[in-house]
Amino acid sequence: MGSVKQVQVTFDCAEPERVARFWCEVLGYVVPPPPEGFGSWAEFDRSLPAERQGAAFACGDPEGVGPRLYFQRVPEGKVVKNRVHLDVRVGTGLVGEERLAALEAECARLIALGATRVQLLPADDENESCIAMRDVEGNEFCLD
Repeated sequence: MGSVKQVQVTFDCAEPERVARFWCEVLGYVVPPPPEGFGSWAEFDRSLPAERQGAAFACGDPEGVGPRLYFQRVPEGKVVKNRVHLDVRVGTGLVGEERLAALEAECARLIALGATRVQLLPADDENESCIAMRDVEGNEFCLD
């Protein structure tokens, strides 16, 4: 059995391009070039059957280190808490007030992009502080 070489994280959502572009801004990811023969993703999308237009979008780490993110349209809305979520690591190596300042600054930036702050989870004997948030479609993630 071979080892896994790459991981893709897939999001079910209502508006794939909107959610993908939000995560591009959060993570510094980029939208890959459109398929050969197309000047833009919009042009490629228009070439698809009507039921597949706007059904998917993707983005990736420009350095090729982080996982590719794939966003697929699903008919149902989000109903319950995510079973898996992303931790956006902005406070790695920081503690106390310095960590809180970094988390709060990033939280403010992400709110301006359409995220929602849920709550600050303060440091305890085992964990440093983090901020629970929701993306533009309500998917939970943490600023860690």
